[in-house]
Amino acid sequence: MKIRDILNIFKKRKTSSHKGDFGHLLVIGGSKLYHGSIAFNALAAYKTGVDLVTILAPERAANIVASFSPDLITYPLKGDFIKKSHLKTIFKFSEGKDAVVIGGGAERRKETLYAINEFLKKIEIPCVIDADAIHAVSKNKNVLKENFVITPHSYEFFVLSRVDVKKMNIKEKINVVKKVAKSLKCTVLLKGYIDIISDGRRIGINKTGNPYMTKGGTGDTLAGICGSLLAQGIEPFYSACAAAYINGKAGDIAAKDLKHSLTASDLLDYIPKVWNTIG
Repeated sequence: MKIRDILNIFKKRKTSSHKGDFGHLLVIGGSKLYHGSIAFNALAAYKTGVDLVTILAPERAANIVASFSPDLITYPLKGDFIKKSHLKTIFKFSEGKDAVVIGGGAERRKETLYAINEFLKKIEIPCVIDADAIHAVSKNKNVLKENFVITPHSYEFFVLSRVDVKKMNIKEKINVVKKVAKSLKCTVLLKGYIDIISDGRRIGINKTGNPYMTKGGTGDTLAGICGSLLAQGIEPFYSACAAAYINGKAGDIAAKDLKHSLTASDLLDYIPKVWNTIG
């Protein structure tokens, strides 16, 4: 995907457009300890054009996130972490949604990973699998589908594939990512100083991003952007490529102003500035 193609993947908006025409994203994650990931997912998704975002999270996380912005719809799941007993509610909320982002801040309790896999096994809508959800699917790769995007960093890629890419050169990484994506039958976005994206047939390389983006949460904004694009009807491979570019480019613009002070929260303010750089 070339830079000029990024904007072309977005649907042109008719004057008669109304709420829902550009997607409704469901974000699932969080726990008693972690709430930031799902907030970044949702807010970055809005900044990338999705019309609605609904968040399902354990009580404390849902209530904290609801206070961040009136734009956010949250529903609290009883308890401190996602578990099997929540599945009925989660499936109900997935009805009518256009895409899902799952895994941020969910933690890796056995019951949580089981619930994530049971959900993924049965849904058919596009999904971004991130963070702790990657650990879940590593135990049952059969839940993965062609319209899923999985977004590992190097360690999560190792958990998923048992292949250590840390000491590989770019050419070796490209070959491995393509091979793993083909095996998993979904799109893989390997995050790094150079992002590598493959659906098992095509390869995308993204070079935006910088060392100031090592702060926690920048991967959550990436997942949210990708989920937003999926919810708007953009195919998984292009959604992953565009999300990597947009997230990294927002970080590059922010880094010029903020350098060491850059945080994931800052990226949210810089995503709109990316459009001005694409001709």
